[in-house]
Amino acid sequence: MVGEMTNAALVPARRDLSDAPFLIAAQGGRPSRTPVWFMRQAGRSLPEYRKVRAGIPMLEACLTPELACEVTLQPVRRHGVDAAILFSDIVVPLFAAGVDLDIVPGTGPVIADPVRSAADVAALPVLQDEQVAPVAEAIRLVIAELGSTPLIGFAGAPFTVASYLVEGGPSRNHERTKALMHAEPETWHALLDRLADLTLSFLRTQIAAGVDAVQLFDSWAGALSERDYREFVLPHSAKVLGGLAEAGVPRFHFGVGTGELLPAMREAGADVVGVDWRTPLDAAARRLVAAAPAEPAPVVQGNLDPAVLFAGVPAIESEVDRILAEGRRTGGHVFNLGHGVLPDTDPDMITRVVELVHERGVSSVESDGAGVEAETR
Repeated sequence: MVGEMTNAALVPARRDLSDAPFLIAAQGGRPSRTPVWFMRQAGRSLPEYRKVRAGIPMLEACLTPELACEVTLQPVRRHGVDAAILFSDIVVPLFAAGVDLDIVPGTGPVIADPVRSAADVAALPVLQDEQVAPVAEAIRLVIAELGSTPLIGFAGAPFTVASYLVEGGPSRNHERTKALMHAEPETWHALLDRLADLTLSFLRTQIAAGVDAVQLFDSWAGALSERDYREFVLPHSAKVLGGLAEAGVPRFHFGVGTGELLPAMREAGADVVGVDWRTPLDAAARRLVAAAPAEPAPVVQGNLDPAVLFAGVPAIESEVDRILAEGRRTGGHVFNLGHGVLPDTDPDMITRVVELVHERGVSSVESDGAGVEAETR
């Protein structure tokens, strides 16, 4: 189980990033410009990434501090984004703890012995701090090079990690996962409780090493109804995010196809809710306000369709302007894609988006959050 940690252990001495637009926006403040970063910005779209990763398996790369540091820094140098995100993978803590898995090119994570019974759950290993020491070292190396740019740490949410464990790999329909959830709810909750502990331990390690924000990726939560999400997933994501409440860093929560789950995802304890490209940011904000009218106006992240980056500069400019306008009608906006950068994306188009957001994404009186509340009445 995850041990209790003191506030001092959770919050190390940090760089003074009080002027960083990314952190100001994440905390509901008004930065001088809309901050922008991209999910999967450190990776396959960059030729420099492909060069340094050549012949090196993904998990080995994630656990080689110098390499993970270099890959994390590459998009900051090239694109001028407002935040770096640690180069890692959501299955790294499972692998580090001793689960027999591999990331197969063209497929994704593949689990040698899927978890499908109470005995399988009981046999799962517990993550020890020393097993992810290379990740902590990578974070320290990155911070030494980042200057005034914040660093985001991340982990996979319990449901999404469970789906890989139960299915044995990626799944289109999550049939084995949902079957276990409904047929053996006690086993299901025991599994997610174990994974919540593992995830919380991994994120605490990253925070102790110095990351400035964390993102919990629940990539496959959109496969669930709101009813099932609230019963089978929400308590465990809340355990993770709630366990970081005193860490002093913004907590982001993101899933794909989760338009109907956004209020519940905010209830899990997120400071910032990621929105994929299917739901306009202002519509997402209205849903979040309606679900919790007494809470501060929500901060959202997103949500340019990654495929638009293939459409040429005029189309990109039009979509960036639309999303910035929607973001001004929320309690705060961090510009991002609605999912990760696609592998064949032209890096110059990513750089152009950063330039556009920085040029045009200036805070205005329209974005004081009042408009969100008014639209829900």
